[in-house]
Amino acid sequence: MIRITTSMPQGYRDASAEDLAARIAAAKATLGERLLILGHHYQMDEVMDFADVRGDSFGLSRIAAERTDADLIVFCGVHFMAESADILTGDEQRVVLPDLSAGCSMADMADIDQVETSWEQLDQVTDVERIMPITYMNSTAAIKAFVGRHGGAVCTSSNAHAVLRWALDVDESGRARADKVMFLPDQHLGRNTGFELGHSLSSMTLWDPALALGGLDERQVKEATFLLWKGHCSVHQRFNVSQIEQFRSQHPSGVVVVHPECSHEVVLAADASGSTDAIIRFVEATEPGTAIGIGTEVHLVKRLADEHPDREITCLDSEVCPCVTMSRIDAAHLCWVLEEAVEGRIRNQITVDPDTAQWALVALERMLAIT
Repeated sequence: MIRITTSMPQGYRDASAEDLAARIAAAKATLGERLLILGHHYQMDEVMDFADVRGDSFGLSRIAAERTDADLIVFCGVHFMAESADILTGDEQRVVLPDLSAGCSMADMADIDQVETSWEQLDQVTDVERIMPITYMNSTAAIKAFVGRHGGAVCTSSNAHAVLRWALDVDESGRARADKVMFLPDQHLGRNTGFELGHSLSSMTLWDPALALGGLDERQVKEATFLLWKGHCSVHQRFNVSQIEQFRSQHPSGVVVVHPECSHEVVLAADASGSTDAIIRFVEATEPGTAIGIGTEVHLVKRLADEHPDREITCLDSEVCPCVTMSRIDAAHLCWVLEEAVEGRIRNQITVDPDTAQWALVALERMLAIT
């Protein structure tokens, strides 16, 4: 995919927060119902204040597809999210990412060339027809398309249990769909989900795409049930067990909830783990006065603390853990793309080529059929 963009003029960077807010509001009013601004939970407040809808990546993409009256979708998130929105929305809808540098380090850890090379290497030592590729939503459209072509499905942190269960369950003929799963690109979500489904850690092995045959020998490949791609979230890998222990020492009656992109040890040490939406529901279900330690992106944690002042909500990482690429979407970039749209100029449009979109949609629709 070729990305072509025009740099945001310096005047937007120099504008005050008050000026940007007033201009964003004016542009929104001018564009009216044809505009839909989507705000991912990890976005900064200066952006979320103007979001028409808040949520997780796939949920926001589905909402955009349902809003057929909106022909301009401004996705305040990262690149793979905007790709999914473009795949799901109609041809008359245009998806814009305010800053094209807003990517996802995890998604970038699974390059399509590496995946195809890995698949070729696996084909030399085992029957790849018996391997089910499953990719996390946090992956490029090209990876989703690869999975679609090879009979696999996409999953989210909310439905990973159901998708992995489906992958290893029996099909209509009574035979297991696959003997093993290659899980892309987050090793931790794959490991935590597989373990919760009853699979042993010994049945899981790490696949390092930088090494021949993933750094494994033929026996290890054949004996593994889960080939976990060596990828991770740069934010969630920061959390560790000692942070949980420190929180418990300060709040003996407190509770800890973390995202399943955290390491297996952290998930085991927490009281609960779940997707972003699950974490939000967990907080809402606690009693006023509860001390809650949360292991996820700090903008969400701070927003939860602001929305629930009757609870003591803190991020487990005392040094703060923002998603740097998420933070690249700011009020200045949002104002720029909106004012350009008012003038009839669409900046930073995200488009997925038809073949990739077709097969990625196959993988997404499989997920929806499963769940």
